[in-house]
Amino acid sequence: MIRIGLLGAGHLGKIHLKLLQEIPAFQLIGFYDPNENAAQEAEITYGVRRFTSIHQLLDACDAVDIVTPTLSHYDCARKAIKKSKHIFIEKPVANTVREAKELMNLVHEAGIKAQVGHVERFNPAFLSLKQQAIQPMFIEAHRLASFNPRGTDVSVVLDLMIHDIDIVLCLVKSTIKRISASGVSVISNKPDIATARIEFANGCVANLTASRISMKRMRKMRLFQKGSYISIDFAEKTTEILSLHDTTEADDAFTIEINTGDMFQKKAIKLHKPEILPVNSIKMELELFSEAILNNTETAVTIDEGYNALHTAHAILHKIEKNPIYA
Repeated sequence: MIRIGLLGAGHLGKIHLKLLQEIPAFQLIGFYDPNENAAQEAEITYGVRRFTSIHQLLDACDAVDIVTPTLSHYDCARKAIKKSKHIFIEKPVANTVREAKELMNLVHEAGIKAQVGHVERFNPAFLSLKQQAIQPMFIEAHRLASFNPRGTDVSVVLDLMIHDIDIVLCLVKSTIKRISASGVSVISNKPDIATARIEFANGCVANLTASRISMKRMRKMRLFQKGSYISIDFAEKTTEILSLHDTTEADDAFTIEINTGDMFQKKAIKLHKPEILPVNSIKMELELFSEAILNNTETAVTIDEGYNALHTAHAILHKIEKNPIYA
């Protein structure tokens, strides 16, 4: 059994506390949070020991779940790695690229397991595509949310868009050739709405939009590739695949014949909805973290992948700083 502690008992931290207690591989030994109100609430609600210092907690555990504000990720993770503790760290992995690179190097030197909490990797809608051949050449993503002061310690790129950046980098196995972006600071002093265009060496293009000042909630991604179109709704947890193929007598009601302009070549578009299995995404990523420790295997989202997503996010922020739009 893995003795695990938690750093940060805020909104997301409390969710982690609850789920860690439900995973047999973990023995939750307690948590640390310097915020008195949050700590008291977590202690009473979950009946978990409250440690009085981060070092006291680290000395008592084998692994630590870091769910603190982004600005403190580096300091918390560095302390844990220096004590050879396995770390699960919420996205983004750090506040700056320099911090993330140092953490990545420290993880490799220490030989510990490190997993980054890019939770959309475990969204049931995305998981339903595991058996599909995905080679997108054009990607469009929209991630919209209403304003919440809880996330304004970082820009909307690091708060929301980074989810889609990670998914895109996971799907497109190619180096980035060019990035262009623009953004607006409306309510906070950091960009609250941003759009980015990522061009890859293999010709794929991804257009990403993220907003935390929207009147409606949306988390959608569309993938276009040779012969098919894939729509993923991360919020509604649904996936649809429209594929192009030659017409056959076996075509059903979900198949539509189309005119390609070639009278000798009939084509059809078929709608397929992959089976969506019920999954608690946060619990799944924590379970996979425990399995990586116990089986000495690679984590589901590595520290290197977390670094790559953050590096790309900061490249987008750099473009926004050079090309801002003022509200």
